[in-house]
Amino acid sequence: MENFEIVIDESTAGQRIDKVLAKLYPEYSRTQWQTIASGGNIKVNDAVVKMSYKTVNNDQVSVTIPEPESCDILAEDIPIEVVYEDSDVIVVNKEAGMIVHPSSGIYSGTLVNALLHHCTDLSGINGVTRPGIVHRIDKETSGLLMVAKNDHAHQSLSEQLQDHTVMRRYYALVHGLIPHEFGRIVAPIGRDKNDRQKMTCTDKNSKEAITNFKVIERFKDMSLVECRLETGRTHQIRVHMQYIGFPVYGDPQYGHRRDDTSHGQYLHAKILGFIHPSTGEEMVFESDLPDYFEEKLEELRSEME
Repeated sequence: MENFEIVIDESTAGQRIDKVLAKLYPEYSRTQWQTIASGGNIKVNDAVVKMSYKTVNNDQVSVTIPEPESCDILAEDIPIEVVYEDSDVIVVNKEAGMIVHPSSGIYSGTLVNALLHHCTDLSGINGVTRPGIVHRIDKETSGLLMVAKNDHAHQSLSEQLQDHTVMRRYYALVHGLIPHEFGRIVAPIGRDKNDRQKMTCTDKNSKEAITNFKVIERFKDMSLVECRLETGRTHQIRVHMQYIGFPVYGDPQYGHRRDDTSHGQYLHAKILGFIHPSTGEEMVFESDLPDYFEEKLEELRSEME
């Protein structure tokens, strides 16, 4: 455990406490500071503060860096498709049906359990249940996911996500014939007040959400679209496509009741691009649609003949 104290002067007064700490102690990212603060480890004038607190001249700031938690998440020999790997990052093509990381009541069978078996050098920024996890995709969504193998890589990839410079393109099969070739959905997303398991487009307790899409192929009464994310809200594509009247096929929460939901939503993270944390090289990866997705498209094409 490490403790240190600082006194706010005129050069740092009036700034958010997280910005002050990130500047004074750059070895910790702002994400790490948020984790530290969530445990009540940052105090100003002996009172616990949030990271949004704006400093005042002569504030007495005390910080306690807790010891890393021991990891009780077990490594499991679960097959995963590794698309790329080096000393900084792993790119995985996740199967539909796999949860990304453990959560309440779920401690095995996740991508994290598989990654812990695959390698031992994962970033610890997101704590013991989400080592290396920079971003998520839903359980029933398949496709590409990047994982950080050290804290430097994690910070770099997280900042790219926050700056909206990560390329994330999804293929989705949706109900209905979209009449235009391109679209941009700008609609804030928040928790559905009537069903806490679902998200919805709302101006109440919500966050900005932007999805761009283009039509790839049209069928008898369905469309294949490519969606490009500018933000990364929970269930974003699924909620946005339902919001404009074209829900994702097979979606058990936002789709049609008559859909075949045995494979979950027909949504695949097909293209992923980012700047390599160490080399600065632009990295772009693309994965094939799952077999069941391709088979459904062939079925729809045959109906057009």
